[in-house]
Amino acid sequence: MSSADTKEIHSNGSQKKFTSLQINDLLDCLPHRYPFLMLDKIININGDESATGIKNVTYNEPIFQGHFPDNPIFPGVLIIEGMAQTAGAIVIAAEREKGLSHLVYMLTIDKAKFRKPAVPGDCLEYHIEKIRRRKNVGRFYARAMVGDTLIAEAEVGAMIVEQ
Repeated sequence: MSSADTKEIHSNGSQKKFTSLQINDLLDCLPHRYPFLMLDKIININGDESATGIKNVTYNEPIFQGHFPDNPIFPGVLIIEGMAQTAGAIVIAAEREKGLSHLVYMLTIDKAKFRKPAVPGDCLEYHIEKIRRRKNVGRFYARAMVGDTLIAEAEVGAMIVEQ
């Protein structure tokens, strides 16, 4: 990973862990590409325990040509995808810190609730917290926020596999 907020080696030999992933880091961690990359960056990373993914919703995204042209609403399924990508990216980045190379596949989506729509101009924040990880399966609680407003939440499960 190349971001200024990734690992640094200090003079005493200790390592500073990454705290954010910028777009080039995300492209390095995730297999997703435009138009299916649902993240612009990830901040407030605490290993694979928690993080906040950021997605700036803009009107020029191809999804708004059909969803819905006269009343553009960012699809709920893509909000869930953004949550899963955030969780997957922090797991992959944490594994790479250990010198391992993995991919993450979504296994489950549970307790999904959509409370308000996201529209062009919104800055979506995906707040991710690890519920548990057992061997190669992780489970995360995710909330999508616009400002202080909860717009969606879900639990996502993922399988971590060697690449």
